[in-house]
Amino acid sequence: MKRYKKYTFAQIVLMIVLGAITLTMIVPLLNILARSLSSPEASVSMSGLEILPKDFDLINYRIVFSHPVLMPALWNSIVITVVGTAINILLTTTAAYVLTRPKLAFKKPIMVFLIIMMLFEPGLVPEYLVIKDLGLMGSKWSVILLTAVNVYYLIIMMRYFEEVPVSIYEAATIDGAGHLRMLFSIVFPLSKAGIATITMFYAVVRWNEYFKASIYLTKAKDTVLQVILRQFVVLGDTVSIVGQQNLYNYNDLARIDYNALKGATIIVAIIPILLLYPIVLKYYAKDVMGGGVKE
Repeated sequence: MKRYKKYTFAQIVLMIVLGAITLTMIVPLLNILARSLSSPEASVSMSGLEILPKDFDLINYRIVFSHPVLMPALWNSIVITVVGTAINILLTTTAAYVLTRPKLAFKKPIMVFLIIMMLFEPGLVPEYLVIKDLGLMGSKWSVILLTAVNVYYLIIMMRYFEEVPVSIYEAATIDGAGHLRMLFSIVFPLSKAGIATITMFYAVVRWNEYFKASIYLTKAKDTVLQVILRQFVVLGDTVSIVGQQNLYNYNDLARIDYNALKGATIIVAIIPILLLYPIVLKYYAKDVMGGGVKE
């Protein structure tokens, strides 16, 4: 016979509260999705609590995916996020491995310097002058190489690497493994959860970056999706999406529901980063040190 788990009153109250909080986050997102999938005539009359599309229509997504600036901007965001995050992970993990080695010379002064850099970050003007002197203005590399290592994430990674038992390092050294072999064949597999965590952190920051991109990416063809999203959704710049000529002519494109079009743009902007979460979450369900060593 099945045994049903009995919940206490406190657990039931907690589940109800958490369920209500979850609804406050999911309902607005579903409402945006429903508006973006509705026809312009129907979406205008939709309330903020409706989560089902009315008069299903993909016109908003046709506009987004056929836009001459939006799609290149989406591609630029993907390239900057993927390449930038790869550089972040490579530099952060290698630095964390070096800083956790017990025989590293000047380890304490290096850590003090890094912590000072974390607490007192350089201002925008010195950063701008460095980017300009390096000749990176207007290049995607100005955004990709910016903040290649986050000291806070570096410290998180160091804590994961320090959890690897010393006996594993000693056994690998006896077998003739060098530092690179030890890092990629031993430390990385035993620190998947930590690497996945900071990968998610780095990727989210990279994907949502718009301020530095609006400063250093001077060409329209190199701009990122978040810059256009801010212009259209936050600042209400309909010209950036609809086009000046369409507004002058007041054709069908100019008479669409701008709120629904904003919703479609938001959905396109958040889907790529949402796809990263299921990949990362699976590592939390595993005991990465299970069976690694028996003390």
